[in-house]
Amino acid sequence: MLRRLHSFAGLVAALFLLSTAITGALLSLEPALQRAAAPVPARGALSVADVAAKVLLVYPGTEQIERLPSGAVVVYFTEDGQTAADLIDPFTGTRLGTYQQSAVFAWLKDLHRAFLWDDKGRAGAGIVALLLSVLCISGLFLLAARAGGWRQLFGPMRSAASGTVSPRLHAELARIAALGLLLSALTGCWMSALRFGLLTEAPELEADFPQSVAGTAAAPVGALPALQQTDLVDLHQLIFPSRTDLQDLYALRTHQGSGYVDQATGAWLSYADYGSGARLQTFIVELHTGEAYWWLGLVFGVAALTVPVLAVTGVQIWWQRRRAMPHLQGNSAADLADTIVLVGSETNSTWGFANALFEGLKAAGCRVHLAPMDQLANHYAKAERLLILTSTYGDGDVPASASQFLPKLQKLPPTLSLPFAVLGFGDRQFCSFCAFADRVTKALLQRQWPQLMATDYVDRQSAATFKHWGTALGKAIGRPLTLHYTPELPPSHTLMLVERQNYGEAVQTPTCVLRFKAAAPGSALPTFSAGDLVGILPPGGAAPRFYSLASANTDGVLEICVRQQENGLCSGFLYNLKLGETAAGFIQKNARFKPAAGKSPILLIGAGTGIGPLIGFIRANSAQRPMYLYWGGRLATADFLYQDELNSCLAEKRLTQLHTAFSRSATPAYVQDALQQDGAQIRALMQAGGQILICGGRRMASDVATTLNTLLAPLALDVEQLKKSGQYIEDSY
Repeated sequence: MLRRLHSFAGLVAALFLLSTAITGALLSLEPALQRAAAPVPARGALSVADVAAKVLLVYPGTEQIERLPSGAVVVYFTEDGQTAADLIDPFTGTRLGTYQQSAVFAWLKDLHRAFLWDDKGRAGAGIVALLLSVLCISGLFLLAARAGGWRQLFGPMRSAASGTVSPRLHAELARIAALGLLLSALTGCWMSALRFGLLTEAPELEADFPQSVAGTAAAPVGALPALQQTDLVDLHQLIFPSRTDLQDLYALRTHQGSGYVDQATGAWLSYADYGSGARLQTFIVELHTGEAYWWLGLVFGVAALTVPVLAVTGVQIWWQRRRAMPHLQGNSAADLADTIVLVGSETNSTWGFANALFEGLKAAGCRVHLAPMDQLANHYAKAERLLILTSTYGDGDVPASASQFLPKLQKLPPTLSLPFAVLGFGDRQFCSFCAFADRVTKALLQRQWPQLMATDYVDRQSAATFKHWGTALGKAIGRPLTLHYTPELPPSHTLMLVERQNYGEAVQTPTCVLRFKAAAPGSALPTFSAGDLVGILPPGGAAPRFYSLASANTDGVLEICVRQQENGLCSGFLYNLKLGETAAGFIQKNARFKPAAGKSPILLIGAGTGIGPLIGFIRANSAQRPMYLYWGGRLATADFLYQDELNSCLAEKRLTQLHTAFSRSATPAYVQDALQQDGAQIRALMQAGGQILICGGRRMASDVATTLNTLLAPLALDVEQLKKSGQYIEDSY
């Protein structure tokens, strides 16, 4: 529901938001330009009396002095019967230039505030401000859900498994600009509500005009006590009395209040504080326009410049979702179907798999009803089974098309019970991998629905896993079922192998370090950094295999570690690749799996080819931040990956300590055993705010987590707590 509200507000307001944002960004320049054009004294540097005395020496015909919200000072004067206004230097009273309202900025203000359409346009601008407020608030909630909670809102942004650019760019820009846009939108809404009487405007209290004045000869303006006691920073406007009327007064307006000053004695004859309500109104207007806070105006202007990009990427995301929705033919009605397939998806990528399942089941002779999980019905007259395909959003949250599923499930009649199977979609780099799929399974089991087959999981849109699950499902329902689906992949690059190092053959684990460059002459590698992923497309294979990168593109090579798996299509292809031969691959950002910013210690843990991104982090540690590597292999003489380079990094202090464990040595040990021996040091590192990065097989990662839970128990810490705080990040496979 929240995502639909966000999309609806964005699509409705897109064109008007572009106009409002671009004009707002341009208008934010006016206060900064005004301030840059004139000296602006600090508080305490000049009084109003000081400035007025200097101005009169240069402009004998001065009628009014005004300090603009930007801090610039303007004098209005009469000379030779003509009125004029100059921007002045308040320190000397000298002229800096003619002051006049810019016709360009005046036109931009009219376009910004009313779309050049008087009150009707102002009403429209108010509606646009309201829609922008809705966009910002709903967007912040969506960003927090994606980041894994409000505390992680401004931490490393998790990249979508689909690898598309628009969602990530949209999210990154949104979290940079959202607060500035929200403040602009809310103040704009408030100003519109005041103008059209939806809110009551606080009256600005005015001083009464005095009935009694000294009426004697005027004193020099620089000697008047009331003006001496008023700091120039507080001045809004000083209107001079008539030079021929001794009964006339100085009218002085400050940011706090206004009143009248006797031109003979320089005393306040009357004064009125504007009142807190009026001052608040002025503050909100100045906050929105940036006139009194030129630096904040520029911040708002920069935030506004993101709106065109957010609009374009937002429309692209909306269109990608619509396009990803399957266009079904032969979708049976819910009451007539024997198989109900419900889908939970955030970005609609799960619908492609659901469509493949739909077609496969139809080909197997089933009558299938396919729908979002939110459309769970109270009754299925002929259904024999329920199949649920669902992703997980953010930190274990409900995806967009399943927000009502669990509440509806609780309200179903107890008589409804269908054999069910759940297939979860996600990315194992996230600590809440397929957590919502598990919640759905648990909820169905609590209602005592029979489980058709155990819940299974598809990691990073694996076509092979989906096909395997389909085969198992066919056996469970007694129908032959073969599922084929290949997700749409981003454009690939042709990579040429330029260097390789072989390891592990002596211990039956053939492993290699491969280094690639761009194959086309004169072309460059795509942008990536250590810890990102490269998807390799093996010849004859429909699905990519992802490998963690051990290098950054600035190193001049794309480097990966590959272990040849038994019957592994992609690993076999890469392991047998010869120098000068090529492979096709694309980059998938993995911003979450990176050392956190700062100087706190980093604990790197891996085994086998999991050392790939870890060596990349160590290479990049030119600041000699404390880094501790615990790594496990089989035999030091056979598969000690990067041995020489690690020793060099120790000497250069890019690596603080190196701890290894080899399972086929004279005293067999695993990486968790090395951790166990250094329990005191690991506790000290975590007390110092350390971060743990783990890369390798899932079994190793699980054993390490168990060991760390034991080691950290004296600190009342565990892995789950560290994951939530961003201090424990795992990339396992």
